[in-house]
Amino acid sequence: METTQFFNIINDNDFFNLKKLGYKHSKEAVYSCIDILKSTMFKEIELKDFKNNNFVFLPNKISLNINSIKNLIKPNLTEYSYGFKAMNEEIYSTLKIENIHSERKNIENVLKGYAVKESRDNQILGIKNGLDFISDTKNKISEENLNFLYKIAIGNYLEDNSKLLPENFYRHDRVFVVGGKEVHEGLPHKKLPEYMCEFIKFINSNSNMDDFIKSIIIHFYLAYIHPYFDGNGRMARLLHLWFLVQKGYPASLFVSFSKYINESKNKYYKAFQIIEENEKISKVMDVTLFINYFIENVYNKLEFNGNEENVFDIFLEKLNAGEITLKEKELWNFVISHFGKNEFTTKELEKTFGDAAYATIRSFVLKFQKFGLLGSQKYKNRNRYFIK
Repeated sequence: METTQFFNIINDNDFFNLKKLGYKHSKEAVYSCIDILKSTMFKEIELKDFKNNNFVFLPNKISLNINSIKNLIKPNLTEYSYGFKAMNEEIYSTLKIENIHSERKNIENVLKGYAVKESRDNQILGIKNGLDFISDTKNKISEENLNFLYKIAIGNYLEDNSKLLPENFYRHDRVFVVGGKEVHEGLPHKKLPEYMCEFIKFINSNSNMDDFIKSIIIHFYLAYIHPYFDGNGRMARLLHLWFLVQKGYPASLFVSFSKYINESKNKYYKAFQIIEENEKISKVMDVTLFINYFIENVYNKLEFNGNEENVFDIFLEKLNAGEITLKEKELWNFVISHFGKNEFTTKELEKTFGDAAYATIRSFVLKFQKFGLLGSQKYKNRNRYFIK
């Protein structure tokens, strides 16, 4: 193959759609290009496709902007649980991706601990249970814990014909996923124990792969294998977050990845579909397209306050200097978790926190304003506060 033709193909806007590429450059040229990529540019991943071939990706076709995700790289400064606002959005969005209807008010009631009144709210409760579980860094990723996560987040609330057998970690029969014109069949169920064992080893292995790229591959692989009759998409998203928490990125508990996936849902499913279509042509499972989908539509769109890094640094400095009391630390964690970037009044904080007198709340707010951790905005005769 001529060098010029090779570079024309790999720089084509339709590079990740081999079918279209074949129409534009000829099938023969595409096959030749793939052969070159296999021998020179593809990087193998220690995960197998259904034909026992390694997954691959193209590092030089990935542009991960570290600035867009720098807020996920913060050390665990305090003992955070999953953020209230982020959990609310994550539950709503991950269910909506699967076309499961939920009311935001119902989600809020479940998060506040009210009794579940409707059967459909069980699905809300399940995702809440799952998010609580993965936010605890003591819960390491293993087959046993993955099975426990599946049960508390999804499995316990399924119809009997979609449930796992009592002693099974994975499904005991075939499963088909219908998306558009394509039908994806999950891994043959007899192979699931072997593949999932290797998958868990991959997740926990120490490698030189970037953690964020690895998290995306983990997300894709669980959905690809489809180890359950139902709930595979939700589990893929939970496992993605779980991995990041385990790797020391607790700030991922304060954003909703599923919000951004839901906003680009067609691209999300299209990426899965095209990768499988490409494999029929190239005979290799190249997941670069899904990695780029996630970087462009999720990681690069995470919304953070640009001053948050300084805020966390200031808090840690004051905490280490003994200038912050235990109650003030609890209030700070609560403000981050419950209000996020939203404004609040001292009365709202007193009511929602529920374990501090108004004088304590007032003192906390004024002190943290002085530290530069909180800002305020006056509306008529009332001040509203926010994390700077």
